[in-house]
Amino acid sequence: MPHKLFGTDGIRGKYGEEPVTPATAAKLGRAVVDYFGGENKSPQIVIGRDTRESGSELESALIEGVTSRGGKVIRLGVVPTPTVAYITKVRSAAAGIVISASHNPYYDNGLKIFAADGYKLPDEVEKELEKSILADDYTFTSKIIADGAQNSNEYIEFAKESVGELSLKGMKIALDCANGAAYKLAPQIFRELGAEVEIINNQPNGKNINDNCGSQFLAGLQASTKEKNCDIGIAFDGDADRVIICDEKGKELNGDHILALSSLDLLEKDELIGKTVVVTEYSNLGLDKLLESRGVKVVRVLNGDRYVIEEMRKNGYILGGERSGHIIFGQLTTTGDGIIAALQIASLLKERNQSLSELASVLKEYSQVLLSVPVAEKKDLSELSMTQQAVEQAKEELADQGRVLIRYSGTEMKARVLVEGQSQTQVNKFANEIAQTWQKEVNNN
Repeated sequence: MPHKLFGTDGIRGKYGEEPVTPATAAKLGRAVVDYFGGENKSPQIVIGRDTRESGSELESALIEGVTSRGGKVIRLGVVPTPTVAYITKVRSAAAGIVISASHNPYYDNGLKIFAADGYKLPDEVEKELEKSILADDYTFTSKIIADGAQNSNEYIEFAKESVGELSLKGMKIALDCANGAAYKLAPQIFRELGAEVEIINNQPNGKNINDNCGSQFLAGLQASTKEKNCDIGIAFDGDADRVIICDEKGKELNGDHILALSSLDLLEKDELIGKTVVVTEYSNLGLDKLLESRGVKVVRVLNGDRYVIEEMRKNGYILGGERSGHIIFGQLTTTGDGIIAALQIASLLKERNQSLSELASVLKEYSQVLLSVPVAEKKDLSELSMTQQAVEQAKEELADQGRVLIRYSGTEMKARVLVEGQSQTQVNKFANEIAQTWQKEVNNN
């Protein structure tokens, strides 16, 4: 087993290879009960999963691990990740565990944990759990446990109440459920709010989750939205903690567009606490320029929704997210929630009685290019004088009308180069020059 189990979002990897095995899942279940149980000898642990074929085996192992330490399981079956976070909080459970690899292919899987308050764990808690798992000699023995999932009605009602008394009657909405965790709940929620729903990719078979569908592959949704004359197209990823949308013409609108529309709406209603929005390093500079022109401060943090949430909680901000579609409405949720984010945009459309293309035109994105460069080793950036020179030259020419970001991938032997500016030709030129210089400097020395 690897010495380090937790990555940027829980434990994740190829199923059947450590650490994503039933044996490790059972030990995780035991560790979670020991850590979060406290004085309670039989703490409740919420467990939910997405639609991957390996989910049932990991679920059974988790249940065995939890019960072997005296814990009781609230088993939700197939539900979105944010549903587990919400149910953990409202049912006063000790913790929640999600079995999912999010937007990854079906052969991957993962385990992520929420504390009793519905928030993801800080690094120091993951390290304590890691120690317990690595020291545990428990042997997993169980077979697949027969299905007996509890309902998640509290989440369904919460989602509907998130738009107040507003009805979506008269709206036509296209949904791409990515053959994943939202395939039942999302259509139900939108229909119960009165919308006419056109659904694609809601026939999971264990292997087709995220397979050329969902938030990373929008072509099917874009076509369906146009052909069915829908007001909006909505695509979730495999565990529905992120969402990407398209307008009535089929044009893709990413997380930056959702943040732009939501922040301006909250600002107009005088509900944007601190007049601040939290984003990551990958959000487009056009978002900064738009919001700053309206008196809204943009705070950038490291890539990853957990860092967005940490910054929001620290300062009491209520809106933040990622370009990739993790959107956090802090007054409503404790984690990225694709269904809640989509409902906020749908309700905004209904309130304004404008087309989505009209509303979204307020954001003028800067040209952006992101390159991934294979590297033989990850040398300290401060030692790469030629690369730093190329970066500084690009920054000087772009001035305040662009930006440059370089870093190493956290999971691959690759360097990342992001350049933004007003001219696509100029952006491409700078990005390629930096990438080529970086690759040459690292690989030839």
